[in-house]
Amino acid sequence: MLIVFTFFITFLLLMAMGSIFVVASWEDIRQNIWSPEMRFSLRLSMITGLISTALVMFFALPIGYTLSRFDFWGKGFVKTITDMPVAFPELVLGLCLLLLFGNTFVGDFLNFVGLNFVFSQKGVVAAQFFTALPYAIRIMKSTFDYIDPRMEFISRSLGYSQFETFLNISLPMAKSGILASTVISFARCIGTFGTVLILAGGSYMKTEVLPITLYLNISYGNMGMALTSGIVLMVVSFLAIFVFEKAEVGF
Repeated sequence: MLIVFTFFITFLLLMAMGSIFVVASWEDIRQNIWSPEMRFSLRLSMITGLISTALVMFFALPIGYTLSRFDFWGKGFVKTITDMPVAFPELVLGLCLLLLFGNTFVGDFLNFVGLNFVFSQKGVVAAQFFTALPYAIRIMKSTFDYIDPRMEFISRSLGYSQFETFLNISLPMAKSGILASTVISFARCIGTFGTVLILAGGSYMKTEVLPITLYLNISYGNMGMALTSGIVLMVVSFLAIFVFEKAEVGF
């Protein structure tokens, strides 16, 4: 019975995802995929997605390790705050970031040093970063939780420092979790919509990443371009998951 239930839900998901390929006109897809708008959107999505993913992993690794290995005052509060963006809509997160980077001392300082995140391509990176970071932190914390800390104690007893132990013992043992976190982060960055829309804006061929392309063209009634951007997003997500599955088998 449970197997039938599982296949039923899988079938519904497959039908939902497959409908976009059935409805889309392949002639429209062929024309739209090479359009200047689609090429700009795909290029911006890939560049910002890769930059955001690198930044996410740079911060998620030490934060996940800290939450897993150390007990400190306020740990529960830190964990709650880093988890909160997962629970509320992207639009709310985007609004919070817009207010933070707007007319506040934080926004004024960042503008002074040349980092203007409001309605700019830098804002796309910031929106993707803050959307994907909580997921990466949760995965990395869970990964380090499953690594036996006695291996690290042995390393410290042999003369390695805390940082050397982290680099030479903890990170190699966490490679599967790092891979999973990287792939999930990249997929979240590429698919981020609400946060990008509020913080960076939905400007045509300026801050137009793939989800914004889909949104703008649905608003215009250009279903051919909207369906094409949806298909491209699904293909990118599929390739990310496929690479993860293949690499995981290799591990």
